[in-house]
Amino acid sequence: MNLTITPAGDAHYALFQNLLQFYVYDMAEHANFPFEADGSFAMGDSFDPYFGRPRPSRPWPAEWKASAFMAHVDGKPAGFALVNVQSETPSLIDMSEFFVARQYRRHRIGEQLAAAMFDRFPGNWEVREMLTNIAAQKFWNRVINTYTNGNFTEGRERFERYRNSEFVVQRFTSGQ
Repeated sequence: MNLTITPAGDAHYALFQNLLQFYVYDMAEHANFPFEADGSFAMGDSFDPYFGRPRPSRPWPAEWKASAFMAHVDGKPAGFALVNVQSETPSLIDMSEFFVARQYRRHRIGEQLAAAMFDRFPGNWEVREMLTNIAAQKFWNRVINTYTNGNFTEGRERFERYRNSEFVVQRFTSGQ
């Protein structure tokens, strides 16, 4: 399986919106996302800043720098990573959203995509998972443990910027 990772811009927005439906479906059991009347998930403008678009529904902090990346396996869409540099000094890089399609899971595609993001954005990382998403917690613990040779912290924490929700969070520094 040949993984390619492409920085995404406005031209990739329709592809992202299609993949987003599968991601949100996977997350629905943890976040209680309801279907719309037509059976889709309406995400509004939530992810627009990652594609250089404004987000009128809720202001995006001016200091945040969002980047989107599309993953393809053997030329077929396979997932995405949304990375948000929330601060440059000191660095704080957030793995905002991360998705690998089910048919490509357990083939190290997610691990390769994650490592590529960590390498591309050297600095202090924060990766969060919902408390009920045990599979994601295991994935990120394993991937980050491998990437850092065990040099990371993990705990539970509340985040005001995410409606004071509690998450499992890993922190580490890449590019050392």
